[in-house]
Amino acid sequence: MKYFAIASSILLGLTLQAAAQGKKNTAPAPQYYGNRAPLHPKPYSLLPLGAITPQGWLRTVLVQQKNGATGQLDKLYPLVMNQRNGWLGGDGDQWERGPYWIDGLLPLAYLLKDEALIAKVKPWVEWSIKSQQPDGYFGPAKDYPAEPGIQRDNSRDWWPKMVMLKVLKQYYDATADPRIITLMTNYFRYQLKELPQKPLDHWTFWAKYRAGDNLMVVYWLYNITGDAFLLDLAALIHKQTFDYAGAFMHTNLLSTTGSIHGVNLAQGIKEPMIYFQQQPDTLYPQATAKGFDDLRTFNGMANGLYGGDEALHGNNPTQGSELCSAVEMMFSLESILEISGDVRYADQLEKIAFNVLPSQITEDFMSRQYFQQANQVMATRHIRNFDVNHSGTDLCYGLLSGYPCCTSNMHQGWPKFAQNLWYATADSGVAALVYAPSEVKINVAGQTPVTVKEVTNYPFEEAVTFTVNTPKKVNFPFHLRIPAWCKKGVIKINGKVWQEAAGNQVVKVERTWQQGDVVELLLPMHIYQQHWFENSLSVERGPVTYALQIGEEVRAVKNDKDPLDYGAGYLEVRPTTPWNYALIATPDDQLAARYRVEQHGSKTGWPWSPGQVPISLKTTAKRIPSWKLYNEMTGPIPYSITYGMETGEEEEITLVPFGCTKLRISQFPVVNGR
Repeated sequence: MKYFAIASSILLGLTLQAAAQGKKNTAPAPQYYGNRAPLHPKPYSLLPLGAITPQGWLRTVLVQQKNGATGQLDKLYPLVMNQRNGWLGGDGDQWERGPYWIDGLLPLAYLLKDEALIAKVKPWVEWSIKSQQPDGYFGPAKDYPAEPGIQRDNSRDWWPKMVMLKVLKQYYDATADPRIITLMTNYFRYQLKELPQKPLDHWTFWAKYRAGDNLMVVYWLYNITGDAFLLDLAALIHKQTFDYAGAFMHTNLLSTTGSIHGVNLAQGIKEPMIYFQQQPDTLYPQATAKGFDDLRTFNGMANGLYGGDEALHGNNPTQGSELCSAVEMMFSLESILEISGDVRYADQLEKIAFNVLPSQITEDFMSRQYFQQANQVMATRHIRNFDVNHSGTDLCYGLLSGYPCCTSNMHQGWPKFAQNLWYATADSGVAALVYAPSEVKINVAGQTPVTVKEVTNYPFEEAVTFTVNTPKKVNFPFHLRIPAWCKKGVIKINGKVWQEAAGNQVVKVERTWQQGDVVELLLPMHIYQQHWFENSLSVERGPVTYALQIGEEVRAVKNDKDPLDYGAGYLEVRPTTPWNYALIATPDDQLAARYRVEQHGSKTGWPWSPGQVPISLKTTAKRIPSWKLYNEMTGPIPYSITYGMETGEEEEITLVPFGCTKLRISQFPVVNGR
């Protein structure tokens, strides 16, 4: 595993911005919090919320969130998100769903600089601050009798507080409100006192598996205040957390069906690297890398996720992956990337963002799937071979289909992706480690403010262009990631080649920059294939997985049966064209001839629109008549390559980006050609 070992602790801007509290929505001066000794230095630091401005297609999706469920969830889901919510002082839902929503709404509001959304966030923050008791406890504190559709018990559980701690951290990053520091300091003293008698799993088991979220906020606060007791608390939290490092290194956790809840894993997989900052033992990066390797081997899917419906369920492409797993795994990858600097985590972050999110959430951000399948040919209400079923609604697109945790939690995916496009570096520079159209304002080389504008249609085009705006000539390093899938990246400065670099590394461009300098990063994309369950094959180009284009019939269903549980309605999707195709076996060095890339241009602000795909692949394939529909899923996928398989004649098929599909085959059986 590659990670930066930096000789000394870097502390950047540890002054509290108390003056900002009284100024309405005034952004603080840039504060980049590196690790204070004795914490192990990290190569990258998150920028203040508001320093990055999303543009292009990324702004389009964030505006869609604003106009869709993220901006309207209080109206769309009033049973939980109205004034009765316990996090607004009411007697309604006391647990995770309210904080989940705000955990996505808050960064969206400040990224868009949207006053109406900011105003919608404020009551949740203000009530949380004012709820703090003399002993340091904050949040709902009273349980109520059961009521259908809401969670009114376990109000003092450690777990929901962890989500609200993330919310409050982001609020401080955006506003520098010193009340957040006071609240957290008092609450963490309360935790240090109470955890020995009431450990993380005292009320429910969730906190024991998800405490990495708690731990990372403790370290964040320590880097601001330097209070020594926080390191004692961090050690205690780690001790009470499920031992992910030990499980990855010494048990069969990831090769055992049903061994761990899929979302717990998505959240907890970052904990070893979070704790690595306090205990820099190579065990933790090694265990993290092994964990990801084993997860891919035993449960992996071509979309970047894994079979977890809800517990781990292997790598058959008809097993489900939960939307909560997608957004939580993205956040874990972002958290690991900041500490490790390892390219592999940025690569997987893009894989999930560019494939899973646009296919599992509708373009208008009003409907989503609870589970998604890598091979999905019917998204209908039907009981399938999942570990958990919710009356068969798990694949339907709806606001509440499946289970409403994802309704509440899906909102953090894109905003936090946008917030992690850029980092401050330990060597006083700037880093672009994942790519999307945006602009960043950052102080470099001490306190010189610069702006870098990123223009690209990545992941569908190969070029990423950066323009530097600076008030004066200034020397600073510019870190650029060359993905592992890229054989050779090219970096040009002002039109001239500066360096050609192999993939799977971060290249540091250090020079004296001046106004208007232009950096062009070229990431040539080639067709490649990967093998999966039953030796099936996925076809990929850059960070995008391609899937069979299937005709889709979308039908709105009014739900008169159980609307309280699964919503007043949902969408079902059925195929109108054949899906049972096998790809033709092709050596890696002949893939360019087998697959014809067709560029269609960007006709829409949202590049995953099914009717206007930016890129498609043409190839030939053979249908397998014996591969039929079973239980409203693809039947058992034929092993590749089965001797004597009966197939049809070769015919042309179209592969489109995974994110453009609601129905798909993305893991294909393989047969011999003519």
